[in-house]
Amino acid sequence: MTLMNKNIGYGIAFAVALAAPFVLYPVLLMKVLCFALFACAFNLLIGFTGLLSFGHAAFFGGAGYVTGYALATLGLSMELSVALGTAAGALIGLVMGSLAIRRQGIYFTMITLALAQMLYFVCLQAPVTGGEDGLQGVPRGTLLGLLDLDNDLTLYYVVLAITIGGFALIVRTIHSPFGQVLKAIKENEPRAISLGYDVDRYKLLAFVLSAALSGLAGATKTVVIGFETLTDVHWTMSGLVVLMTLVGGLGTLIGPIVGAIIIIALENKLGDFGNWLAQVTNIEWFNSLGDSVTIVTGFIFIVCVLAFRRGIVGEIMAHFGRGPAR
Repeated sequence: MTLMNKNIGYGIAFAVALAAPFVLYPVLLMKVLCFALFACAFNLLIGFTGLLSFGHAAFFGGAGYVTGYALATLGLSMELSVALGTAAGALIGLVMGSLAIRRQGIYFTMITLALAQMLYFVCLQAPVTGGEDGLQGVPRGTLLGLLDLDNDLTLYYVVLAITIGGFALIVRTIHSPFGQVLKAIKENEPRAISLGYDVDRYKLLAFVLSAALSGLAGATKTVVIGFETLTDVHWTMSGLVVLMTLVGGLGTLIGPIVGAIIIIALENKLGDFGNWLAQVTNIEWFNSLGDSVTIVTGFIFIVCVLAFRRGIVGEIMAHFGRGPAR
């Protein structure tokens, strides 16, 4: 795909994003944007560095708790609270990365999972997190003391700006010399070492950057939804972002965004679709389709693994890439 085609594609996507809240429910769109940024941050680590982390829920949920506490208890502004949440995600990533980066493969993955579960139990028992009830009634506040974020439309464009900024940072990182080193580490780590690169240092920097962006996504989601619960720090959240990335396309720029749209849309709209099918076909079973979200997403994952191993976007790109040659 040429640079001009990419720019046209980004322009169309931006125009659609600007018009979307006038057609669809803004809160659902904001949720999609937050998870899209989360998936892109995770893809930076696994898709371009080759590190599979099962601990990204710690950054996502940990930042959400910090942001929620800063807004609800400390009474800080929205922008400062989100900044604190992002910094918390980066700090957690630095600690986890320093411990896990010394190992490779499945050992690295299991260490990130174990450390993330430790944070889960901390959030479960800590008095400031609300335990099983979580943090409730988190206010949105205002932006710079000027914009009232209780208005869904106003908050949507703020979240859109945050997501675009995070995505632009990822794109810039991937196309920078630092990003080229990360790709070299993924392709052939021993060769990168032989060329004189401090591989562990590069991997740790990529881990912290991915954690910070995941924290930004989690912090923004807390502002949007107005509460923070243990669901965001549980290991299933790490599995969900893996699913989004694999369904959309591992190692592609927009693949995780597509995956996030598909998975979040299924979680929120599958029940409505089932009710519509039940009315059209008079088959009562479709009414229970909303309770089978995990089954449907699991089925989609199996189909993607068997038929679309590069993910949806990856397969499309590979198809058009081979087209001229044929």
